[in-house]
Amino acid sequence: MKKGRLFVISGPSGTGKGTICRSLLKTVDAALSVSMTTREPRLLEKDGESYFFVTKKRFDEVVSEGGFYEYAEVYGEFYGTPKAPVEKRLSDGGDVILEIDTQGAMQVKEACPDGIFVFILPPSMAVLRSRIVGRGSEPLDKINIRMGKAENEIGFLVRYDYCVVNENLSEAVSDVAAIMRAEHLRVGEDAEARIEKYRNE
Repeated sequence: MKKGRLFVISGPSGTGKGTICRSLLKTVDAALSVSMTTREPRLLEKDGESYFFVTKKRFDEVVSEGGFYEYAEVYGEFYGTPKAPVEKRLSDGGDVILEIDTQGAMQVKEACPDGIFVFILPPSMAVLRSRIVGRGSEPLDKINIRMGKAENEIGFLVRYDYCVVNENLSEAVSDVAAIMRAEHLRVGEDAEARIEKYRNE
């Protein structure tokens, strides 16, 4: 059985990467990676779907076992991308989509260099600012901090395999789906086996 592929999708906050990933699940045969966290579940969140909710002790055990692609502390709680469920699906031939920030993506790249890394860009920084302001959920000083972080994150683009500009959501989803299909057509380590198969038929 051919191994599945890990598609890592990231980019600055406000680019719509989460919306793209959720839309992708309606058009491609893939599973979304589920993170592990020490925080308490919020209303309507389900264990194993929203997150794997664990104690700090269990989280530390997974860290000591080398069981995360990446992990980080955010406002006193810990979040990480567990390897086991991802590797199980990949070994079964299924694809996995991992939505993550650029810092986490770089850690995943170290642990899983054969992953496919897709960077989501806004049409422009002005459009990104407009989207963040349009949420109406943050004061101006925090928006400025977020924009500064976004400019820094865009510098990581050179370490990605693909870049998709999210100007139109449906087109962006189609572009990422096309990348996923193309990766399955790539000539890889199984090339010799493919040649032998056709010669013997």
